[in-house]
Amino acid sequence: MKKLMIATAASALLAGGAYADGHGSELKLGVILGFTGPIESLTPAMAAGAEMAMAEVTESGKLMDGMSVMPVRADSTCVDAAAASAAAERLITSDGVKGIMGADCSGVTGAILSNVAVPNGIVMVSPSATSPALSAAEDNGLFFRTAPSDARQGEVLAGILMEKGVSSVAVTYTNNDYGKGFADAFQAAYEAAGGSVTLAAAHEDGKADYSAEVGALASAGGDALVVLGYVDQGGAGVIQASLDTGAFDMFALGDGMIGDSLTAAFGSDIDGTIGTAPGSDNAGGAIFAEMASAAGIDGTSVYAGESYDAAALIMLAMAAAGSVEPGDYAAKIMDVANAPGEPILPGELGKAIEILAAGGDVDYAGATGVELVGPGEAAGSYAEYTVKDGALAVVGYR
Repeated sequence: MKKLMIATAASALLAGGAYADGHGSELKLGVILGFTGPIESLTPAMAAGAEMAMAEVTESGKLMDGMSVMPVRADSTCVDAAAASAAAERLITSDGVKGIMGADCSGVTGAILSNVAVPNGIVMVSPSATSPALSAAEDNGLFFRTAPSDARQGEVLAGILMEKGVSSVAVTYTNNDYGKGFADAFQAAYEAAGGSVTLAAAHEDGKADYSAEVGALASAGGDALVVLGYVDQGGAGVIQASLDTGAFDMFALGDGMIGDSLTAAFGSDIDGTIGTAPGSDNAGGAIFAEMASAAGIDGTSVYAGESYDAAALIMLAMAAAGSVEPGDYAAKIMDVANAPGEPILPGELGKAIEILAAGGDVDYAGATGVELVGPGEAAGSYAEYTVKDGALAVVGYR
């Protein structure tokens, strides 16, 4: 049965738009991610993960008597709030989506939430917006996220450094909501644990040369440089300038820096680098990775599993409410994400819909061990990465 589900999801995904044929009615869900911008190397697997969940539900034929689920993509750019808001507005007004999987980066996610989602009463489930500030956003109960807040990630990264005996660091962060929130959380946790931050300074994305920023960080000193930026933008530029000048040879990275393009750019030059990104050691993760591989997707890519889970939560909440209208299903997301109920793993979305249709309860664990707390955000655990022999490797979970 498991192999059948994997093959079904793979064939549905590869069929693209054609998989809607033969189903009774159509539901459109937005997929808004930074297809251009500083994390564009990460978003293809994220979008594919979400769309894999949609294809799985369509193939099951169980949502609202055979409703097909059609993804509609839009570009958040990750950094341009006005462009992201306009793209989200088009998803709602022109395309008629009933929910949004996204956005990705924290600043554009906050902008879409306040400017578009709340005024239009649309549910958003972000797989990767991690700014602590979003925990207090005015969302009218419409915003959820399957990645934990950077308030937690800051503590985890600080703890790893202290365990390794790294007692002083310089910190550079991308100059936006994500970077500033992460840097503040990290510094507070690191100093509370006895560490010393010699300098915490923002960097701007899009520059050709980061030698001035690295010079200031090097002058402040530190046993390592903590880089809380983007792997396809300024964060990579800071690392390159550090290597070119010999300013730092030990780096600690946040989730925005974890991706294959990091090691493609630097290889073994950054051996010994450590990093964190949301991740957990659970049965669902292995199943999702196998399903994704069968569909030609890198299921181990950062936030791919969280994207599958974000889309799944929207659809299961609709099934629980018996309605695709956001005002009806928003309140059901916390219910389907948490106990009590039948545990649900990747590949079991059709089973979950059957249980819900019969009046039962589900406890969606999904690809990332989903548990939502507080204002609808992931309780969260993190994978600890290291770079060894020029490759990223997971060495544990926190």
